[in-house]
Amino acid sequence: MFWLRLLVGVILASMLVTPIEAAPPNVEVSTNKSQPEITATFSIIAVDPENHVCGAAVASKYPAVGKVVPYVRADVGAFCTQHHHVPKWGEPALDMLQQGKRPDGVLFELLKEDKDAELRQLAIIDMQGRAAVHNPTTAPAGSRYWGAMTGRFYCCQGNTLAGREVVVAMATAYEETEGSLADRLMAALIAADCAGGDHRGRLAAGIRVAKKGVEGDWLTLHVDKSDDAVVELAQKYSQLKHDAKGTWRGGQLPFQNPCPNRPKTNAPAKN
Repeated sequence: MFWLRLLVGVILASMLVTPIEAAPPNVEVSTNKSQPEITATFSIIAVDPENHVCGAAVASKYPAVGKVVPYVRADVGAFCTQHHHVPKWGEPALDMLQQGKRPDGVLFELLKEDKDAELRQLAIIDMQGRAAVHNPTTAPAGSRYWGAMTGRFYCCQGNTLAGREVVVAMATAYEETEGSLADRLMAALIAADCAGGDHRGRLAAGIRVAKKGVEGDWLTLHVDKSDDAVVELAQKYSQLKHDAKGTWRGGQLPFQNPCPNRPKTNAPAKN
């Protein structure tokens, strides 16, 4: 009887042990207790399945934000990591997407063992137009307002915003603009900026677009440091000769300031 009771005890104990799942390949889980960089940002990701084009656009009071927040890959999709961003997640996120994992599954893998998960804002979309977004639910007071909206083949998100009108304007502009995917991304970024954007300032902005059959980025355009980054990016875009551009008037010369009556940016918030 002693040996029988011992055997039953071992079996029951083994049933109570939950295996610890490993982090996804090449994904670094946050374990650093020091204060991470806060990439307060508004961004949009989108795909054009018919023309096999995907892209992302972003703006922030964070230097060279277009180089650390958006990631795109031809015939795969787009990903943004912002607010306590993790740039090293960019390529692994797209790898998982390319391997067939759904966007919501990719975010689960990235966040499941992340101690700072609720400080992240992540968004991802695949070439079918399936999108997933994770908002920073424990963002400090200085990082509010935050929010996101999704629609047909796009997802827009932001934090440290002037208000909900920023996200609404971004989504509305993307849906209503006629032109190429790059045109619509630019129009959405401009609309968000005109609505108030990042309430701390307008330092940097960028756009990245990828297309099937083109290695690397098809279109990349950045403003890394400026007093009015989105407007400067829009001016550069209007001057650009590129097949990614469509017929949208805002992307053509002569350039016109798209935000002549934009509200002034508030003083920097304390995070």
